[in-house]
Amino acid sequence: MAAAWMAHCGVSTRIVDKRNTKIFCGQADGLQCRSLEIFDSLGFADRAWKEANHMIEICMWNPGTDGVIRRSDRIPDTIVGLSRFQQIVLHQGRIERFFLDNIKKYSADGIQVERGVLPEELEIDESQVEDAEAYPVRVKLRVLTEEEATPEQQISGSKISDGIFRSNLMVGDDEEELIRKSKAREGETEVVHAKYVIGCDGARSWTRRALGFELQGEATDFIWGVMDIIPITDFPDIRMRCAIHSADNGSLMVIPRENGLVRLYIQLKEVTPDASGRADKSKITPEIIFGAAQKILSPYKIEYKYCDWWTAYQIGQRVGTRFAAHNRVFLAGDAVHTHSPKAGQGMNVSMQDTFNLGWKIALVAKGIAPRSILPTYESERRRVAQDLIDFDHRFAALFSGRPAKDVMDAEGVSMEEFKDAFLKGNLFASGLIVEYAAGCLVADGTSGEAKKLASGLPLGMRFNSFKVLNQACARPWHFQERLKADGRFRVVLFAGNVLNEEQKGRVQRFCQAIDAPESFLHTSGTLDGGKRAVEVLTIHSAKRVDTELLRDFPDVLHPFDEDKGWDYNKVFVDDVSYHEGFGDAYKGYGVDPERGCVVAVRPDQYVGWVGELEDVEGLQKYFEGCLVLGKAKEVAVR
Repeated sequence: MAAAWMAHCGVSTRIVDKRNTKIFCGQADGLQCRSLEIFDSLGFADRAWKEANHMIEICMWNPGTDGVIRRSDRIPDTIVGLSRFQQIVLHQGRIERFFLDNIKKYSADGIQVERGVLPEELEIDESQVEDAEAYPVRVKLRVLTEEEATPEQQISGSKISDGIFRSNLMVGDDEEELIRKSKAREGETEVVHAKYVIGCDGARSWTRRALGFELQGEATDFIWGVMDIIPITDFPDIRMRCAIHSADNGSLMVIPRENGLVRLYIQLKEVTPDASGRADKSKITPEIIFGAAQKILSPYKIEYKYCDWWTAYQIGQRVGTRFAAHNRVFLAGDAVHTHSPKAGQGMNVSMQDTFNLGWKIALVAKGIAPRSILPTYESERRRVAQDLIDFDHRFAALFSGRPAKDVMDAEGVSMEEFKDAFLKGNLFASGLIVEYAAGCLVADGTSGEAKKLASGLPLGMRFNSFKVLNQACARPWHFQERLKADGRFRVVLFAGNVLNEEQKGRVQRFCQAIDAPESFLHTSGTLDGGKRAVEVLTIHSAKRVDTELLRDFPDVLHPFDEDKGWDYNKVFVDDVSYHEGFGDAYKGYGVDPERGCVVAVRPDQYVGWVGELEDVEGLQKYFEGCLVLGKAKEVAVR
């Protein structure tokens, strides 16, 4: 995700990975709503959507008074109306494939993963960290031998088979990943001088250790196994997501996967930690894991002939002491937070860490934004990580606990409490209730004025999506589709009823002000292709057939290019479409359809500022805090 931002923003980048190949099966599999919205902004959500299994319903199975499990409830897997996407499942290897293809497509300098490369030394020249042009981070890299780069689980004759790296499923467009690097470079070392380094290197992060940072928290006594199998079973809900509590044998989660696979998360009650608090995973076998699953599912029968991947883990919840060193070296994902995988958060929250961080580093590296925006990564994502750990602690305990036999059973878990936690967990897990606090990138909303102007667009939360029509061609769009991950901020002008003369005057005065040579629009830096760092998009509420793009909207809202003519893709209308109904965008965004408002949106689609059309000064000040504004340059706008 971090590298995708760099590719889209045109920043010179290197990715090094000690593994000799990408992942081909197993690992993370759940993709939440927000992650799919992000994939769409990068341009590959459709690939994941088509290949994945779609999660529609969750079935709760609990023991009856006779101790036999039975279906006790059904709930929607994704809360209805939250997003235009729902949760899907697809193994991590395919997600990596989509990212690699996307990076290759958008990278001008051919960013590729350099495999079998290990960092050995990391130093930060503290005297240069505040110099925006400096390269104060020194990293020594070594090319590994083939033996060093091959995970132990893949070495012929290895007794280790816990599935962490085990790969036995090849997909056509992954074949190039099997081509080994030339042995001519083995053992070579080089020193790289970098402006910024991001450690996305997992729970045992080398980068974190090199910085002297730690993960704080503790492991629980809960041990779980995971298996990806093609099941042969009479269990009726095997193609539904299921949460199953047995009376005495532990709990199990069923995740139906792509290509007939099913993932089973299986509580291992017979495996316990030793005196050190850690379980000996070397003694856990697929037979032990599957035997536990059979006991939990009894009286239903389950067998398999094909197992694609398996592993075991001990639930632990930890958060890093720090997320960054001098805002030059950053940690993301499992390097700064670890938790159980059953809530479908690991891959999602980790990617969202770098979706938050990537554009900030990219814009700072290109001189478009000041270094003062970089501390917002830790302040914004630490809170998310802590919320995740707190949620996971409650959720894991409820999932792993013994069901209460009756209301007097104080030690057992109430199944009503579990269902309530599951529902609330789905809302949290969706990634759509993340809220970033006020700072240089999010305006202070304590006055409540922003909420009055756009109650459906809370400050610090992601810009929701409703259907609108292109003014010029009547094509319906989810407005969020226009908020591409290309490094640009957006000013969304809710122009209101432009056929009202008073409102038209307000729109014209706003446009005249932002089109002034000294405004943020013309003094912000440029990204690749000459695009300004701020783009203006418009949604109006008048009837489409009664309005004309060139007559009713000032030129700055649909800029003119000497070679390409007018831009017809920046003005939209909240009106009925021929084939896809009515989006009710103004209603959904909570904006007055007569008077409208103005919203500033960050490159990661989060709302940064909301104000009246007259508050151009407030909008200007917002961008003065986000961007490096210089002198006006000639632009091809008429």
